[in-house]
Order: sequence, then C-alpha cells, then structure tokens
Amino acid sequence: MIKAIKGTRDILPPASAVWNRVEAVAREVFRTFNYHEIRTPIFEETSLFARGVGEDTDIVGKEMYTWEDRDGTSITLRPENTASVMRAYIEHRLDQIPGVKKFYYIGPMFRRERPQKGRYRQFFQIGAEAIGSDSPIVDAEVIEMVVEILKGCGLKPVPEKDGFHLIINSVGCPKCRPEFMNALREKLATLAPQMCADCQRRAVTNPLRVLDCKVPEDQVHIDTLPSILDHLCEECHGHFKIVQSHLHGRGIAYEVRPRLVRGLDYYMRTTFEITHGALGAQNSVLGGGRYDGLAESLDSKVPAPGIGFSIGEDRLVLSVEAMSASEESNTVDVYLAPMGDAADALAGTLAAELRSAGISVERSVDRKLKRALEVANKMGARFALILGDNEIAAGTYLLKDMAAGEQESLTRDQLIARIRKNS
Repeated sequence: MIKAIKGTRDILPPASAVWNRVEAVAREVFRTFNYHEIRTPIFEETSLFARGVGEDTDIVGKEMYTWEDRDGTSITLRPENTASVMRAYIEHRLDQIPGVKKFYYIGPMFRRERPQKGRYRQFFQIGAEAIGSDSPIVDAEVIEMVVEILKGCGLKPVPEKDGFHLIINSVGCPKCRPEFMNALREKLATLAPQMCADCQRRAVTNPLRVLDCKVPEDQVHIDTLPSILDHLCEECHGHFKIVQSHLHGRGIAYEVRPRLVRGLDYYMRTTFEITHGALGAQNSVLGGGRYDGLAESLDSKVPAPGIGFSIGEDRLVLSVEAMSASEESNTVDVYLAPMGDAADALAGTLAAELRSAGISVERSVDRKLKRALEVANKMGARFALILGDNEIAAGTYLLKDMAAGEQESLTRDQLIARIRKNS
C-alpha cells in the first residue's frame, strides 16, 4: 500500500473544517486592515533563498528541497515566503504604486526537518508583509493584526489558562549590530566549546544564530551572553520604544525578551514571536519581524523597508482544536431522505432550493428509512427531512430534529424558516 511521504499528511474532514474556519478568520482580518492576497510560485531559483534567507541559516544549509532543472538551473521548493513576496515586489516594480503595499498569503511551504508535533515537511503558513515604510507605527499595527487573527480564532491572551503570549525584541540594525556581534563573539570564544555542535559552528559563521538555539542544556550558557538591548543605537532604541508605546496604547500585553532572534538573516530592529500554552514544549505559533535590507540584498535599486510575519497554520489549528473541545460535530444541516420514485423526483428540486438558501444538504440514496436515519445520525446531521408518498400527497414535509428526536410536519414555506431558526 502506498502511503503519504514522511513529514506530510492528509487533512481530512472534519478537521478540514477547522482549517477553513481559521483561514476565513484570517482573510476577514486582513480585509479590515486593507491587506490583499498575493500568490507566488511554490518553487523559485535557489539563489533567492540563499541570498534572502542567508547561507548560514539551518534552512538553507540543511532543510531545503533543492534540485537541478533540465536547463541546469538550481530550483528550490519555497521554505518560506517573504523572500518570494519581495522578489515579486521588485520584479513587478510595485514600488511605483503609492503608499505602503500590504500583502497576505496562505499556502504550503517545504522544509526537510525532523517531523514532530505540529511540524511537517510540507507545512502551511498564513503570512503578511507590509512593504514601503520603516515606521514603528507599522510594526505595532502588524503585531495588532496578528493578535486579532488569534483572538478571532478563539484563542485568548495570557493570563488566561493556556493563553497566547507575545514576545518582542529589537535585533538592531547594520549600524549598531556589529558592536554587539563583536561582544557576542568574544563571549562565545570561551562558551561555545561547552555547547552543542550547531552552536559551535554558528559561533564562527553567524553568532546571532546561537541565541536561537533550542537545546535545553545550552540555555544556561545563552543566558550569560550579552544583551542586544545594551548595544542599540539611538535610532533603533527610539524605534523600539515607539513600538512598545503603541502596543501599550492598544492594550496589547507583551514581554520584552532580549534573547529573541528570528532564524532568518534578513531581520532587523523589531522581531516578535507568539507562543501558546496548549502546544507543549515546541510552543511557537508564529514569528515575524522587520527586514529593511532584504530588497537591496536581492539587487533592488530602490530601498523597500518592510515588516511581516508567518503563522504556522498547522500549529495554529492544533491550538484552536485544543481550546475548543466542544467543537460542533454537525457536518450537514439537512439529511434528505426520499422514499420512492415520486419522492426521488421531487428531492432534487427541494435540495436545490434549500442549498440556494444557504442550507447544507446531503441526499440519501437508500430508500430504507431506518438505515437513512442511522446514516444521518452518524454524519451529525442537524435535521432529517423525510419525503414519502404521504407527504407529497399532503403537500407537507416531515422534519426530524436529530438531537431532540422530535419531528413535525411543515409546509414548504415553513420549512426553510424552521431550519434556519435552529441552525
């Protein structure tokens, strides 16, 4: 038997309904913040991610799905989408359009990492990018939008039990970060030999990545490393203070965590992450930050400061499911059970009428009433609509409430109003 490849999975009903609801919430929040959908290819030239994400990141060095095309071009399945959005922004000269360009995307990404709870090799992200402004006000609004998406999905912020927790930091800019990097290298010269193999390598190639280490035994060493907040230049310090001020003004709780860095090289200044208690040890739901130098690294002649985020949709769905144990089991409003040839002929037009009124209908092809009702019950149908010769002759419809076990005869005019009232 052929099975799904390791690190991938099928999303089946009724779980797919939760995915649809999460995406619907996200799309509505994006609409209210005036973000518009962008759809980029799922594969790009490898150099886009090598230059945009960073040669020394684990994503580029270990996790990308890369192959050589027939013309010799190196192609990679997208491991993330910010670089792709920026590539599209540059290629299509979107900088010529006035104002901040606001994009969102929903789709699959690919990384060959060790599968674990909520993490897959084909995974899904809901993300957004605001390109064209370096204002800290935009940073605060992007974070506010993320919070609204989570709240719209039914999650609650701390201090609620298993609430989501917003963590923010500033990772400085090319002006002030070198001083911090020198201090970091100096400290790591003595600490790195006591840390994991990845940290020993990163201490040489990209010391900032050491702060992103998730190995528990290394945390005691990481806690002794210098703080980026002690090395921010005046502009970065002021930028970060304004972000915090706007978050405070909007009533958004947060924690400043100086060790927070993102795993991609293009981030600068504001970075943020949201964790959720229902996910256990690997509890990050989303992350994001500012990437003011990304466009220039991709050969843009016009600066394009931006900030964005990506939600791990797989993990967000896990959080939503964990917080909504009372998820409705109903998958269909009406299970239509016609009994006989005349009823079959009428059932088609009746089903079409109900569906046009926004009522979901599943039509039985089994003429045995007992069996039809058993199927309706297993499907979680709210109502069973029984249509037989007697009902046709009387011009009425027998509607059974599957939860209450009660049934009543209704005219066609009464039918839709009754179903809507209890749906």
